Amino acid sequence: MSDRATVYLALGSNLGDRLLNLRAALRRLATFVALTAVAPLYETPPAGVLDQPPFLNSACAVETDLPPLGLLRLAKQIEWEMGRRPAQVWGPRPLDIDLLLAGDVVLAGPPLDLPHPRFHTRGFQTIPLADLAPGARHPLLGRTIAELRDALPEEERGSLRHAAGPEWAHG
Repeated sequence: MSDRATVYLALGSNLGDRLLNLRAALRRLATFVALTAVAPLYETPPAGVLDQPPFLNSACAVETDLPPLGLLRLAKQIEWEMGRRPAQVWGPRPLDIDLLLAGDVVLAGPPLDLPHPRFHTRGFQTIPLADLAPGARHPLLGRTIAELRDALPEEERGSLRHAAGPEWAHG
């Protein structure tokens, strides 16, 4: 990555005060990176493990000179500070931060895969990302984020309920 890059992150929460958790995560991120845009907020049903509360999901764009692994470490530190502990895969959590896309950077982990290997199949990640960067291209698939959003199955697109515009982040 160059010295300063735009990176897109997915944000989610389904435990505690979900909105407060997401706002706190943005404030914490903004102490280390330049937060440049925040997507609308969506309420989504859980995926994978269905016996858990619904999620609030969004995405944000940040500008940073941190390398991808440094940004991943920051995301995991913020998740820990917000009470996330290793637990059931896809289980409930107060905060989830995923690195989705960092321009044309491609990394094959572990510990990090970029672009996120499943975001283009998940409405709760692709739709907020498309709100921020519809013309950005997936470096492996060659399609724009808007094209990936439009190619989602109806059950993925229809499962999201718009909860608030981007102003949710400033409350």
